[in-house]
Amino acid sequence: MFGYYLDLALRSLKRNKVLTALMVLAIAVGIGASMTTLTVMRLLSGDPVPTRSGTLFYPQVDPDPNPAARHQPYDMMDYRSALDLWSARRADRQAMVTSSQLRLTAPQVNLPPLMAQMLSTTSDFFPMFDVPFRYGRGWTAQDDENHARVAVISSDLNDKLFNGADSVGRTLRLKDADVRIIGVLAPWRPSPQFYDVAGGRFANGDTAAFYNRPEDVFVPFQSSLEINAGGFQPFTCWSIPDDPAHLQNSPCVWVALWVQLDSAAKVGSYRRFVADYAAQQKALGRFVHADNTQLRSLMAWLDFNQVVPSDVRLQTWLAFAFLLICLFNTVGLLLAKFLRRAGEIGVRRALGASRAAVFAQCLVEAGLIGLCGGAGGLLLTLFGLWLVRSQPVEYADLVHLDTAMFLATFALAVAASLLAGVLPALRASRMAPSLQLKTL
Repeated sequence: MFGYYLDLALRSLKRNKVLTALMVLAIAVGIGASMTTLTVMRLLSGDPVPTRSGTLFYPQVDPDPNPAARHQPYDMMDYRSALDLWSARRADRQAMVTSSQLRLTAPQVNLPPLMAQMLSTTSDFFPMFDVPFRYGRGWTAQDDENHARVAVISSDLNDKLFNGADSVGRTLRLKDADVRIIGVLAPWRPSPQFYDVAGGRFANGDTAAFYNRPEDVFVPFQSSLEINAGGFQPFTCWSIPDDPAHLQNSPCVWVALWVQLDSAAKVGSYRRFVADYAAQQKALGRFVHADNTQLRSLMAWLDFNQVVPSDVRLQTWLAFAFLLICLFNTVGLLLAKFLRRAGEIGVRRALGASRAAVFAQCLVEAGLIGLCGGAGGLLLTLFGLWLVRSQPVEYADLVHLDTAMFLATFALAVAASLLAGVLPALRASRMAPSLQLKTL
């Protein structure tokens, strides 16, 4: 019967091409607008480490000596607190993270000096976050302890300096220090750049930095403090540092700590450990707010920082509101179309067709309109994403239509058209055949 209903639907759509085109266009425009914004929303609110985000956590303590009550600890830690928690090795893995900018050159490469972003971190960073390598490897825990002068560079920097060749063993000059390249990353672009997220709630909705490309060069944390002394910027200070060039003992927060906890029991244990550490530091007179600690999961941390730009959320709601308006228009057009065929439907009913059969026939026609609208919506979605990629936003080059969203485009189009067709199909199936036959 489905094939028969499909044949009837095709004949009906061909019979009134203008009306058919209007309905297809209404569905296509609504789908194109909604799927464009939904694709961007999905990109920005996605899981940046889907293989292990449930095991990654962000601890926070509050070293601010100001006695005034604070609702939340600072987004980052002071150096001593981060080092104490990292050195305790109470998690399955742990990584300290901070970034800075410095001058970079490559001996024997005929390029002028570059201003590069350097990520200072520890050896667990790479396995914790599933960072892929093209050549070489990351450094070891022993390299952390020995302040080894080694580095891992990004795929982009390797392409720029060495034309994509294996550069393991080559030398880089960072500021005035030479380091040996031991690893080159494969193309890696987590979205958002979660390990650098801090202060999103206070950025007036400007979260572009969360979608930057990863840093150019990765260096062991302690080595970087020696190489780039004076190049690190504090996130927040509660008094003026005595020596801004060396932040290790400054009254500032500027270091992030990430931990990997592979079970719920370990999460509870680590949460108690952080609370006990804060209480201990209060007993030593270093902390005032010992009870102001947090341990958030990766996704909870992103939600807390509101990394999805507010204008993207608003555009998504507006696009779906527009789709709803298009559906109402389609309902009206379908209702007019089916009522104009009252005589035909009356003959079918008089020949023995049931209400359910007429209802199914009308829904098949509505679904076919949705399928055609989905094809048009796909083209409009691709055009909309092209427009997004041409915008001056940091995440523009990440926007694309993957297989899941491709299928969702057609699924949403057909579902929307079927929903729009329910009322007209119901009205058509309930028309009394005797009244219609009298008009023939």
